[in-house]
Amino acid sequence: MHFCYLTNEYPKPGHAHGGIGSFLKVICPALVYAGHQVSVINGTYGAREIVTRDGLTIIYTPFSKKRGIAWLHNYNAVDRELNDLHLVSPVDVVEGSELSFAFIKKRKDIAFVIRMHGGHHFFAEGEQRKLNKWRGYQEKRSFTKSDGFIGVSQYVINHTCKFLQIGNRPIRVIMNPINLSLFSGAPFNEIVQFRMVFAGTIIEKKGIRQLVQAMDKIVVKFPLAELHAYGRDWIDSERHSFLGKLMDIIPDHLKKQIHFHGSVEQIDLPGIFSKSHLCVFPSHIETLGLVAPEAMAMQRAVVYTQIGPGPEVITPGESGWLCDPHDPNDIASKIIEAFSDEKELRRRAEIGFKKVRKQFNIDSILDQNINFYKEVIEAKARK
Repeated sequence: MHFCYLTNEYPKPGHAHGGIGSFLKVICPALVYAGHQVSVINGTYGAREIVTRDGLTIIYTPFSKKRGIAWLHNYNAVDRELNDLHLVSPVDVVEGSELSFAFIKKRKDIAFVIRMHGGHHFFAEGEQRKLNKWRGYQEKRSFTKSDGFIGVSQYVINHTCKFLQIGNRPIRVIMNPINLSLFSGAPFNEIVQFRMVFAGTIIEKKGIRQLVQAMDKIVVKFPLAELHAYGRDWIDSERHSFLGKLMDIIPDHLKKQIHFHGSVEQIDLPGIFSKSHLCVFPSHIETLGLVAPEAMAMQRAVVYTQIGPGPEVITPGESGWLCDPHDPNDIASKIIEAFSDEKELRRRAEIGFKKVRKQFNIDSILDQNINFYKEVIEAKARK
């Protein structure tokens, strides 16, 4: 079969990327290895080029930044690329995230699949902000064109379906795979005692402020505890730095124990996680969030959010800890509990390691995706 993915995020060597990029970087080469043809139409603000990487064809199509008309130009550019690709090598399935198909021409001989990574309605609800009518309209229009839906967690499906109609079209939870050859476990003797690691954008919704506020209680119990945060600073529309706001609330006696290292590439994360005693991700809202299972795949104990998909990844008392990400006291108590019993910390780390190697393994996840694509094609043919 020929699969085509619409994105702006297929990773380029030496460039940082987000969760969708991580997902595509694993599944696309795996599909090629399984004998399928894979193409990616990737929006870019550079020149048009076609490259072969990881066994697949990546078409970088130029996007516009012009106010008012950029959206039309960009949808048309992707539509033209898809049309030309389909004429040369017929596409069986085209997949995109929530807004991808809004102004893409529906084709009877191609199955359209939306993978819910977290769209506009989902995050507007989760962040308790007003829905942007234009983006909301695009998302609804896109959903009407899809023949099937994949959710990266049950949580994202449940909350998206509160606003957007699925009807009797096929839908399935298929979690994103982890690159288990990169995140392959590390011995406990590499741990730096009482080192906590956070990885993610330095922004309110990732829970980094509450984690910083939890440090006061943690260091009373464990004076050698340190927090090392890795991720880019969030700059808002008025050019204010979230990291700058955080630094203002950190008391002087803690500034030597809280370290911000800036953005890192995914390839650096295994080494960062291997030195951690505990990884802490108190996110306020996630669709899945691969950083927690990636840390677990390095055989490291994890404190994750109890909100959203957290319980789909971690079973409290078995494979890690879940915390209330809005409550610094609860975050602190879970961290103190983890540090207070080294034997239990390592037991949960070992269970979590085994769990994610099964739950996020590309072999089983690849089969789930291929079988679902076939189901969508068959359902579409019956209509």
